[in-house]
Amino acid sequence: MNEPEITKDLIAAHGLKPDEYESILDIIGREPSFTELGIFSAMWNEHCSYKSSKKWLRTLPTSGPQVICGPGENAGVVDIGDGQAVVFKMESHNHPSYIEPHQGAATGVGGILRDVFTMGARPIAAMDSLSFGRPEHPKTAHLVKGVVEGIGAYGNAFGVPNVGGEVRFHRAYDGNCLVNAFAAGLADADRIFYSAASGIGMPVVYLGAKTGRDGVGGATMASAEFDDTIEEKRPTVQVGDPFTEKCLLEACLELMATDSVISIQDMGAAGLTCSAVEMGDKGGLGIQLNLDHVPQRETDMTAYEMMLSESQERMLMVLKPEKEAEARAIFEKWDLDFAVVGETIAEDRFLILHGNEVMADLPLSKLSSSAPEYDRPWVETPPAEPLPDLPAITPIKALRALIGSPNYGHKAWVWEQYDTQVGADTVRRPGLGAGVVRVHGTDKALAFTSDVTPRYVKANPFEGGKQAVAEAYRNLTACGALPLATTDNLNFGNPEKPEIMGQFVGAIKGIGEAVAALDMPIVSGNVSLYNETDGQGILPTPTIGAVGLLENLNDLIAGRPEDGDVAILIGETAGHLGQSALAAEAFGIEAGDAPHVDLAVEKQNGEFLRANRAHLRAATDLSDGGLALAAFEMAEGAGIGIRLQSDDIAQLYGEDQARYLVACDASGAEALLKAAEKAGVPAVEVGQFGGMAVQMGGDAGDLAELSQLYRSAFSDAIHGEEPLG
Repeated sequence: MNEPEITKDLIAAHGLKPDEYESILDIIGREPSFTELGIFSAMWNEHCSYKSSKKWLRTLPTSGPQVICGPGENAGVVDIGDGQAVVFKMESHNHPSYIEPHQGAATGVGGILRDVFTMGARPIAAMDSLSFGRPEHPKTAHLVKGVVEGIGAYGNAFGVPNVGGEVRFHRAYDGNCLVNAFAAGLADADRIFYSAASGIGMPVVYLGAKTGRDGVGGATMASAEFDDTIEEKRPTVQVGDPFTEKCLLEACLELMATDSVISIQDMGAAGLTCSAVEMGDKGGLGIQLNLDHVPQRETDMTAYEMMLSESQERMLMVLKPEKEAEARAIFEKWDLDFAVVGETIAEDRFLILHGNEVMADLPLSKLSSSAPEYDRPWVETPPAEPLPDLPAITPIKALRALIGSPNYGHKAWVWEQYDTQVGADTVRRPGLGAGVVRVHGTDKALAFTSDVTPRYVKANPFEGGKQAVAEAYRNLTACGALPLATTDNLNFGNPEKPEIMGQFVGAIKGIGEAVAALDMPIVSGNVSLYNETDGQGILPTPTIGAVGLLENLNDLIAGRPEDGDVAILIGETAGHLGQSALAAEAFGIEAGDAPHVDLAVEKQNGEFLRANRAHLRAATDLSDGGLALAAFEMAEGAGIGIRLQSDDIAQLYGEDQARYLVACDASGAEALLKAAEKAGVPAVEVGQFGGMAVQMGGDAGDLAELSQLYRSAFSDAIHGEEPLG
């Protein structure tokens, strides 16, 4: 078969630097074939090899008594007692979603679901953290509609409830949106499936949908900046089919119950190449593949195309040979392809055959373990510009600025397009804090949240990284759940720029310190770099996905305030307005330092709240918008007003950390304040729920009118239509 000549331009088009190509020549002692060049490109790109981030990822705390499996597998696995485990991960599909929003987001959901069920878990929850450019930017509305539609189309058809997430807008994402998809599933703790191959001469089996040309080079494309050739990259975006994925889930779980599987790996980034190499490398084995047996949906596919295709809904498995007929019958019953495409071999080789020709013959271990690893130069982020004195503003006008913006307006337009109840175990749907899903057939429940404040991270990567973890801890705590563990999705610009690498390093240090202090180890994750267009990078966005456990659903804090309830603030308020939502939304000012996070106080206040949940009717954590926004959201969700005693802007809108707002009846309030005094935890009555007005000191607004603004702001910003529902 004729293959292109290897030229400098071809090498550069594969994302390989000249010195990296020299390393390839040293490893194999000859010029690679075109297919081999593609394989090296796939395995050595940033998306698959983590070559710029490995050094720093190793510093993250990843273990604990609750951790069954930490980073390195398809997803993390955490013990939840009674022989059960929660399996979860978050991953980005940023570049594909900017090019083709519907399919990019849809296949992001599909990919993260496969990461979970390839471990033997049935998915029970999904979330999405979405970042878009300015609403008035000509591309934003198209992206928002396409991404939300794609997430809903895939998740709804597959049948997994979408229980939470976040949506933000900022000019830094004008040229590069972020789509971070999270999924979690349940498995038996002693029935987790891993990817390391074992045994020589074992059949390597291809499962699922047929291979096409969609997504060829997708992982390499996701490891580069965007420029004016963006439209040419559309063919590298995968196309998803959620109904096939649902069949693949059921077939895989049925097969796993038969004790047939030696190892299994989903075909995600870099498709057949990455899945085969990872299985062989983790097991210390070689892999031989015959591409003539790969199920194909297009004619005349080359070895290069088959090895690098990122067609969706596919798995690769090493199977016990005596179980082949039984396994084949299961997949044929589900109308899925089942093909033996190779075998494990003793030699350290990745041998690819096609049409009676050897298309690639490479040392398999070198494809993974010898991938470049960079200690990139970095500079510490300098202190942020001091926050200038903010113009005078009344409390209600400040509230309007927040709730009338798409960043802080009600997000029902988004999540009403998702099926939040499928599976009938959703206890708490989006819009009320952390999502909560019952562990079917038990009294337990799991809580899920995703959090980050990119403004903080840009101003102070260390404190911003800490804060993302702390906010996730508070979101889980506010519904009564014990935080268990985290997954991270680290979205940054070009790591070859020392100031960007400095943001990454600072954020990693902050995240590491926080997950250690709060007993929330990182068990899985993803790094997405080169999120830049024409040299303009995104805000550093290290999204933290976190999971918490409710041992009993009776421990859930999910009530709503009632007329006459006392509003109590737990935690201390200094009135920190640096990088605040108020400064950004009301005045367009992004200046000042991020708020300081005292992790010991975070833990103390969180443990106090969980220990005293019996006194609470409702609770929320305080984050963006401080006390005023939290109080409004809590009251508005209950359809009643709120009267706060203070009219001090810094006290109302400051974003100091380690704080919660709770609603209690009179006796509960008395008991809580006594308990707080005894525990040495700051707690103070700040107001009362009730009536139909929102009042802060002497300034008041009508609840119905403010609610209308709040509930229409997002939809109006995107397309001026009335919100759904």
